[in-house]
Amino acid sequence: MSTYNYREVLNQIQHLTPDEQFQLLEDLVALVRRQTRTHPQHSIMELKGLGKDVWSGIDAQEYVNQERESWSGLN
Repeated sequence: MSTYNYREVLNQIQHLTPDEQFQLLEDLVALVRRQTRTHPQHSIMELKGLGKDVWSGIDAQEYVNQERESWSGLN
């Protein structure tokens, strides 16, 4: 939308009654919400199993133990 069109719409809105302006605001909010909800919602559960091949064959407790040892300089 060009600046001219925007200003023309804004000018028209200023001629509405306060009740009509509030109704317009409500309608605009509903419109924007519908447009932004078109993107599918994702769940953290979609990440389940991601990277499991990287950890294949690695003992989790042993890995944690090695990391802890490296923090204290014992490794």
